[in-house]
Amino acid sequence: MKNQQKIKQEKKERRHRRVRAKIKGTNERPRFSVFRSNKQIYVQLVDDTKGRALVAADSQKIKIQNTNKKKKKKDEKKNQLGGKMTEAYEVGKLIAQKALKKKIEQVVFDRGGYKYHGRVKAVADGAREGGLKF
Repeated sequence: MKNQQKIKQEKKERRHRRVRAKIKGTNERPRFSVFRSNKQIYVQLVDDTKGRALVAADSQKIKIQNTNKKKKKKDEKKNQLGGKMTEAYEVGKLIAQKALKKKIEQVVFDRGGYKYHGRVKAVADGAREGGLKF
C-alpha cells in the first residue's frame, strides 16, 4: 500500500502537468503562476516565450507592510477571511497593482496543480479586484 502523502503529491503533479499543457504565457498575456507553501503564498507573472518572470509578489512582503502600518478600520472582505486567506487576497491585489504599472491587464491563470479553492481562490479574487482580467 502506498503512502497517502505520496498519492496526494502524485495527484497534484498530474493536475499540474494537465493545466500546464494547455496554458502558455506571452508578453502581452503572461501566465499568472501560483505557488502555495504551508506558511506563505507566492505569485508571479511569467512570460513563457522568453522564460522569465515579469512581476512577482509574496505574502512575506504583505506581513512586513502590515507590521509597519498601524491597524485602522478593517475592511469588510478581510473580516470574512481568515489569516492566511487575508494574506493571499492582499497578495492578489499587490500583484495586480504591480502588473498594471507595467501595463499588463490580461493574464492566463495557472493554479499550479492546486485545487481552485481556499488561498488559491483568494489570490485570484484579489487580483480580479485589483484590475486584472483572467
